[in-house]
Amino acid sequence: MESNGPLRIGLTGGIASGKSLVADMFAAKGVPVIDTDIIARDVVRPGEPALQEIEQQFGADILDPDGRLDRRRLRDLVFADDGKRRALEAILHPRIRSEAVRQSAAAGGDYQIIVVPLLVESPMRHFMDRTLVVDCSEQTQLERLLERDTETKEQARRILAAQASRKARLSIADDVLDNDGTKKEAAAQVERLHHRYLELAKKKNRAPR
Repeated sequence: MESNGPLRIGLTGGIASGKSLVADMFAAKGVPVIDTDIIARDVVRPGEPALQEIEQQFGADILDPDGRLDRRRLRDLVFADDGKRRALEAILHPRIRSEAVRQSAAAGGDYQIIVVPLLVESPMRHFMDRTLVVDCSEQTQLERLLERDTETKEQARRILAAQASRKARLSIADDVLDNDGTKKEAAAQVERLHHRYLELAKKKNRAPR
């Protein structure tokens, strides 16, 4: 971790916890946001080496008729099989990390929000100055996931079970944003965190190098 430069805040949380909503609130304040979910989509575009490796690993039927990754099919495969999930992570994670580090170096700002859904399990934890966990109850996650992705309850529970537990996420948190309430309540917490991070960024860059 560098002693100078922007303060790097790793934003994480379980699926359907509201990470994107919170990241958008920070972005609206002019804070650079680097989203590894977006990077993950970019690295599997047609023609990218990662997509070729995924096809070799999982077979040609992992692609849709246009030659693009069938994300729904891939998700069903990897969440049902830990071995397949680890194989996919081995293909994607090094590429995602490399691009996130590159974007961070170029983004500037007093502080940055770096969205990493699987931060608990990721070596990118060591790249962050602080970790912000967007937290909500597992029941809220389940309800949002069913509403958002029209999963069956069985599929949704399997997805939740494949991720790090709520307890594990909270164990690495420097800051927690409670997102069981309204957007207005979440926005108020973002406002408080924004001012805190600006102060911490000043302290970081005043520190002896």
